[in-house]
Amino acid sequence: MKVVFFSAKQYDKQFFNRENEKYGFAPEYLETHLGPHIVNAVENGTPAVCVFVNDKLTAEVIAVLAAKGVKVIALRCAGFNNVDLDAAKAHGIRVCRVPAYSPEAVAEHAVAMLLTLNRKTHKAYNRVREQNFSLNGLLGFNLYGKTVGVIGTGKIGRAFCRIMLGFGCRVLAFDPYPDEALEKGGVVYLPFGEVLREADVLSLHCPLTPDNKYLINREAIRQMKKGVTVINTSRGALLNTHDVTEGLKSGHIAYLGIDVYEQEEKLFFKDLSAAIIEDDMIQRLMSFPNVLVTGHQAFFTEEALSQIAEITMRSIDQLCNGKPVSEGVLLA
Repeated sequence: MKVVFFSAKQYDKQFFNRENEKYGFAPEYLETHLGPHIVNAVENGTPAVCVFVNDKLTAEVIAVLAAKGVKVIALRCAGFNNVDLDAAKAHGIRVCRVPAYSPEAVAEHAVAMLLTLNRKTHKAYNRVREQNFSLNGLLGFNLYGKTVGVIGTGKIGRAFCRIMLGFGCRVLAFDPYPDEALEKGGVVYLPFGEVLREADVLSLHCPLTPDNKYLINREAIRQMKKGVTVINTSRGALLNTHDVTEGLKSGHIAYLGIDVYEQEEKLFFKDLSAAIIEDDMIQRLMSFPNVLVTGHQAFFTEEALSQIAEITMRSIDQLCNGKPVSEGVLLA
């Protein structure tokens, strides 16, 4: 059975080929992202395609896939804002995802970004390599005793909360569905605005939906403490990049760490070291000394990639062969 992988990197081949030893599929790996420009490369009779965060499965693309006989769209990620689910349903295409893969991987990366920005270990590393052991400009602050606001307490948010509790932080959270275990552990759920007003550190761990696009905008920033640290390892469009940039310029936001960016499909997962990047907004962000940008690598651990390959291949097998589908993976 043929499965076409889009946005495929060498590490995808490594982990999916290893997992495919159980199934014997015929994988085809394409580096390009899926969109109208390449969808006709899918051969007629292909039962499944596997896609990632920057593939664009619009109604137009899905109609072409359906005409070619595609029955399954497998997302090898948790987010699904790049897929027109209504179009998939209308064409009878099943859509699955990986609802949870080592949530600790993303949570730990968020903590790593927080610690790097605070203690400036990236700057210290570069200094000592030049035999500069001065501490000037490296002053940080204790996380112990600080108030950390967490937006979204799904699996990743829960893991992040537990880590912050371990640091001795006061942890506040906003989520429409509070987690009783977290509450028993010391996390306090408050309305969104109150979390914004009280947090010294704000970390985003919610999916992107039409309702929360630009959740962090000029008005939200105005409610935050002056000197707040903002970390986003979820989806880029949760932040209004222009408003966040203004918050950095005014000093209202003291530190910003982002592993995601709303225009990342043009940048991330590519080597652009010899190219001219025309995106002025990301260039402006990267010019700030108090901003840390990583290229959507929070998920990138051995454990996470193994789980992604395992769950994705199992879901394709289940859907294509009429087997019972594991709980939580189906979107359409």
